[in-house]
Amino acid sequence: MIVVVVTFVALLAAAGVRAAPGVLMLPLSVHFGWDRATVSLTGAVGILLFGLTGPFAAALMQSIGIRRTMLGGLALMGAATLASLWMRDSWHYLLTWGVLSGIGSGAVAPVLAAAVVNRWFAVRRGLVMGLFSASTATGALVFLPVLAWLSEGGAWRPVVETVGIVCLVLVLLVAVFMPERPADVGTTRLGEDAGAAAKSPDTAPLAALPMLAVAARRPIFWLLFGSFLVCGFTTNGLIGMHMIAYCGDHGVAPVAAAGLLTVMGVFDLIGTTASGWLTDRYDPKRLLVGYYALRGASLLLLPTIDFGGVGMAVFAVVYGLNWIATVPPTLALTNRAFGDRAAPIVFGWIVVGHQIGAALAAYTAGIVREVAGSYAPAFIGSGVFALIAAAAVLALPSLRQDGEHPVHPLSAN
Repeated sequence: MIVVVVTFVALLAAAGVRAAPGVLMLPLSVHFGWDRATVSLTGAVGILLFGLTGPFAAALMQSIGIRRTMLGGLALMGAATLASLWMRDSWHYLLTWGVLSGIGSGAVAPVLAAAVVNRWFAVRRGLVMGLFSASTATGALVFLPVLAWLSEGGAWRPVVETVGIVCLVLVLLVAVFMPERPADVGTTRLGEDAGAAAKSPDTAPLAALPMLAVAARRPIFWLLFGSFLVCGFTTNGLIGMHMIAYCGDHGVAPVAAAGLLTVMGVFDLIGTTASGWLTDRYDPKRLLVGYYALRGASLLLLPTIDFGGVGMAVFAVVYGLNWIATVPPTLALTNRAFGDRAAPIVFGWIVVGHQIGAALAAYTAGIVREVAGSYAPAFIGSGVFALIAAAAVLALPSLRQDGEHPVHPLSAN
């Protein structure tokens, strides 16, 4: 199905944009003399806006369409990253890679995956969401080794040029090949009867705000929001932003460190897709407890691992399997609690929690490194948070497949 391929590739590009600041951290520090806290701030702002844009992007997808929203996001990402070729001061980097790129990538984010899954699939949603979620890992697999190679010797401009050009090429791909809805290609949602009525929700772009007000009245929203905050803190913000620099502190070259992230990417492609398959068959709540507990244990052990030995390879495999395996069960619980129509936007707000956590980790880990001279306290603290999240998820209700009391905030407006 062409829509799956195009969506996967677009999500992959967004992942590459969000991963690039981790590669740029050392080259920018050397070339411009910016400290890691300054460079980390831009990464944190980009991560935060990536999340905050999501709910409004989901509402836009139901208003002006998925295809147009994707085109706007990819075009903004490409233009913003290429504009950074002329940056001279740290605020230029903050504006291009932090603000503009953050907003652009937020339109091509997990909410895109949720919107496509709900619009095109009536069955096997967990499996497809797992595949889409794994595109983040695939983004690391495709982009990071190449970007790390391009940045050898402290170069940063080739990294920027590559990311920007890829985004603009994808604008053409989406414009030519991305259909808006199943009826446009003469079909229905996978698993849906041919005579089923097409759903055409009329959602205002700002519907994300009243929907948040409705969803926030339910404890399950805050439990999912809080657990996903920890998910972001322990993945994108910490590992994604600082792992290459952390390895550099232990004498591991950037290309070799990017190789470790590539291993994580390969195994996350396996682990997150498998998580989607499991989510279609087992209680998502139990899966989340296991994922957060395993993640917490692996992060607590990381500072004790020999960076030159087998331990790092084992960590990369174990952590990779669990990188974003939390996404399919989290979306499944959101669908059950809030209904198909509202879920993409509600999930967008839950993703905001993920990005708040990632932004906090991206910025605070840089400060910890500057103050303590080591990343170890940041990784240990992150592991503790993951174990707390595992305990908190036990409080989630186990909703039936069709939702016990689905809420439709759209109907309340």
